[in-house]
Amino acid sequence: MSTVTLQYAKAHLARLIAKAREGQEIRISNGHGLLVRLQPVRLNRKERMPGSMKGLLKIGPAFFEPLPDAEQEVWESYRALFHMQDVNCL
Repeated sequence: MSTVTLQYAKAHLARLIAKAREGQEIRISNGHGLLVRLQPVRLNRKERMPGSMKGLLKIGPAFFEPLPDAEQEVWESYRALFHMQDVNCL
């Protein structure tokens, strides 16, 4: 871990980013104390597995029933408000 001044960080930002990406923590301070820490972003990327959610989501038959008239009118008003074209899904 190293601490640098704000002026140094402005002049050598690319170098400091490279060090942070290598795993080193960089602290940037001014005359009054610590301002920020520069550290790499660690992405938690797990491999996607098709079918991994199978059985975890249940959709009942009511999902496929027509909406009540009042709720359908609300959806239609949004369609008119945003000038959406009539879209038929099936």
